Amino acid sequence: MNSAITSCEHPNPSQRGDDGMLSAHNDGQGKKNSQPRSPRSSQLAYAILDTPPWYLCIFLGIQHFLTALGGLVAVPLILAKDLCLQHDPLTQSYLISTIFFVSGMCTLLQVFFGVRLPILQGGTFGFVAPSLAMLSLPDWRCPEWTLNASQVNISSPEFTEEWQKRIRELQGVIMVASCVQMLVGFSGLIGFLMRFIGPLTIAPTISLVALPLFDSAGNDAGVHWGISAMTIFLIVLFSQYLKNIAVPVPIYGRKKCHTSKFYLFQVFPVLLGLCIAWFLCFVFTVTNIFPSAPTAYGYLARTDTKGNVLSQAPWFRFPYPGQWGLPTVSLAGVFGIIAGVISSMVESVGDYYACARLVGAPPPPKHAINRGIGIEGLGCLLAGAWGTGNGTTSYSENVGALGITRVGSRMVIVAAGCVLLLMGVFGKIGAVFATIPTPVIGGLYLVMFGVISAVGISNLQYADMNSSRNIFVFGFSIYCGLAIPNWVNKNPDKLQTGILQLDQVLQVLLTTGMFVGGFLGFLLDNTIPAS
Repeated sequence: MNSAITSCEHPNPSQRGDDGMLSAHNDGQGKKNSQPRSPRSSQLAYAILDTPPWYLCIFLGIQHFLTALGGLVAVPLILAKDLCLQHDPLTQSYLISTIFFVSGMCTLLQVFFGVRLPILQGGTFGFVAPSLAMLSLPDWRCPEWTLNASQVNISSPEFTEEWQKRIRELQGVIMVASCVQMLVGFSGLIGFLMRFIGPLTIAPTISLVALPLFDSAGNDAGVHWGISAMTIFLIVLFSQYLKNIAVPVPIYGRKKCHTSKFYLFQVFPVLLGLCIAWFLCFVFTVTNIFPSAPTAYGYLARTDTKGNVLSQAPWFRFPYPGQWGLPTVSLAGVFGIIAGVISSMVESVGDYYACARLVGAPPPPKHAINRGIGIEGLGCLLAGAWGTGNGTTSYSENVGALGITRVGSRMVIVAAGCVLLLMGVFGKIGAVFATIPTPVIGGLYLVMFGVISAVGISNLQYADMNSSRNIFVFGFSIYCGLAIPNWVNKNPDKLQTGILQLDQVLQVLLTTGMFVGGFLGFLLDNTIPAS
């Protein structure tokens, strides 16, 4: 359910003919483990069991890493403010490196032991809303001094303890909630639950993952609307208007060099948009077009406001379990993250079927789906132990990339997992992404969250929306998913039962829009008689 624009559609590779990116390899040279092919797999340059040449695996693995980059980087940057890390880009870079590393581990586990499809694992937006709801509780709100850059000393023990105790709490609740996901997966309960979860439950749940984040996206984009608008324009230009423009690239094969067509703008719209906007921010900073006064509008669009991060970050840093200390657990946080787990599981099942279809494999059997969900739960457990502040899930954008590249080999995703591991160990890599100017990130958020919301609503194509019953269920669910959390956030003192733990559980659940909307959709869809 994540960020990529490429996930919005799954192009049919057969329509590309010899214009496909890898058409030079269709003769089968260099393939191993070749199997009898289905009609669908015969349209692929490499099927699921084929092994492309090692250099092609590395290149395509890097491509998958870059495709997932927007979602991977966005999650820790969204959480940074509520973790009191708004003015500590160095720690933000550590979180980015950690999520790279854990995503690599979970990808390898999923390919070898899970659903065994070429599907990438990464951070999930399904956990963001309940995490922010938990961190908004009175006990976890950041002190005022941590919001003032002039009062923050990132090396002081007091500041370190402020952000570490929050991420330790996130670690604990994610680890406990991940056990629920492992239980549902390995026990086979997911098949039973999916019988009751239809499009009228899925649509509001997924849409409300992103809709409540409009405030965060608007604030970051508002730092400099000109830069944000330019970032949006570039991403939309590449992903929508130029997506069918093929760029000739040199390829060496059959002992000679020739060119093949590569749909660059369709594969990397987010990366290209970010890089160009980032570069223009650098030019405007060097030429002093952006103001140099910290209080002036547009100052945070400068690229030198976080410039010391690159010099401070180590070249090599190996993430390890418990790097922020011993995790802690609260009941309220666990219930909130379980809501995110349910959303993640539903979306992942859909990704498994889409991935199998694109790589020419048969639909995944129940035991494979059970293993996949169970391994995703294990991945969330590892993410909690390592301290990413998030879980892991299947990445829809990389499923879409399979259809674009016409390469369905598992070995390519194995290479992508190894690339993620390496990127997580190189500390300077995470530091680079932590220095992206705030309005560039804001522009990315506006596009990304809009796409996620639309992906959720698109599930309604599987329901009869000519039915007044279905219109009522969806409309009421999604509106309550916006209205109730808004009211509870403004009136937290109204939820006073006299039991502190119960008050916290209610506050976290009722301020998590995806839980409110998804629960109402589930309840109404399964109790109102069909017309």
